[in-house]
Amino acid sequence: MEFKISKELIHQLEQLIQNKNDEQLEILLNDLHHADIAEILDELDFDEATYIFKVLDSEKTAEILLELEDDLRENILSRLSPKEIAEELDELETNDAADIIAELSKDRKEEVISELQDVEHAKDIVDLLRYDEDTAGGIMHKELVKVNENWNVLTCVKEMRIQAENISRVHSIYVVDDEDRLKGRLSLKDLLTTSTKTPIRDIYISKLNSVKVDTEDVEVARIMQKYDLEAIPVIDELGRLVGRITIDDIVDVIKDEADKDYQLAAGITQDVEANDSVLELTKARLPWLLIGMVIEIIASYVLKGNEAAFQKYSTLIIFVPLLSATAGNIGVQASAIVVQGLANGTLKQFSRNYFTKELTVSMISGTIISMLLLIYHSVMYQQYMVGIAISTSIIVVILFAATLGTLVPLFLHKNKIDPAIATGPFITTTNDVFGIILYFGIARLILGF
Repeated sequence: MEFKISKELIHQLEQLIQNKNDEQLEILLNDLHHADIAEILDELDFDEATYIFKVLDSEKTAEILLELEDDLRENILSRLSPKEIAEELDELETNDAADIIAELSKDRKEEVISELQDVEHAKDIVDLLRYDEDTAGGIMHKELVKVNENWNVLTCVKEMRIQAENISRVHSIYVVDDEDRLKGRLSLKDLLTTSTKTPIRDIYISKLNSVKVDTEDVEVARIMQKYDLEAIPVIDELGRLVGRITIDDIVDVIKDEADKDYQLAAGITQDVEANDSVLELTKARLPWLLIGMVIEIIASYVLKGNEAAFQKYSTLIIFVPLLSATAGNIGVQASAIVVQGLANGTLKQFSRNYFTKELTVSMISGTIISMLLLIYHSVMYQQYMVGIAISTSIIVVILFAATLGTLVPLFLHKNKIDPAIATGPFITTTNDVFGIILYFGIARLILGF
């Protein structure tokens, strides 16, 4: 059952903090999951959250640290000494510890690393800090179980027991050669059912997916999703095994990428959150609003250039909002499907079959909408030629919007630009201008003004 924070619990905690009743605080919180405690700390002020953080055991608070909101974690870390931070990091796996250290200033990083008790742990953390955070090297764990192809099964089991002591969960057993180059993986079933004297080289499975340290994290996510992997090994330029990436790390990558794409689709140019400052939120949202304003000003000049047509055929202006909204919706729908296909790998480049299918769908949709519009206009205004001009324009504009919505994301993707940009204001505002130009161009041809 999911934990829910109550006002009574918050009040009780505040009273215990005020009375400095550390023992009762520990009793009250120790049975809770670290994610639930992090949620509680986010509800308290900084001083109260820091007090609880220092009361609890570092084995517990290390996991809590990872779940905290960025500003609260930053504040708590600023109130801890380098030695206290190092105690927290000693309890974490290397990639999590590296993520925490990466948030510190350069001087604090060096102080904290020097306080780490486990030299090997410190060495692994420093190694991870060398990689960009959006690459396989930046999200991998150094903790893993590996065996040498020259060992026999008995030696392998003994070494695995030693290595597994520092790992919370063993997803795979990797096989390497004397140079630490990845050779394959070992089946647990084969290990249990084979003679203890059998060499590992005779039973390991050579077929194995892996990624290099500089592979982008989104590409790692795509590979793991495609092959339904719980973990994937990471190798360096020489093919040496240097780490592994687990599914929980990839879930975070997928979530972050989805958040970023959603914001881009809404016209937000930077990664922001609800609790960011007014200035940061404004800087992220204003650019596309200004671009949209410029494009809409161009659209207004197009409308102004057709004032004579409005005076002669007044109903033309009435349907401009419908035209813009319909074109915008069709364009966003088309681009959203393409972006989704690019993200999950079902669409990798321009496909004539898919393009034809999208135009067919848009043609059917446009025909239905235009027929309904023609009937409505004919009944309400009895201007049949004007109705034909409007309904014909709608079909053409819808086809144009579908074409733009399909091709623009593919073009951006080919040029290494995030195609999610094409699912928001870019498509809608561009369709506004070109849609209105097409609308009046077709109306001129049919009505002869």
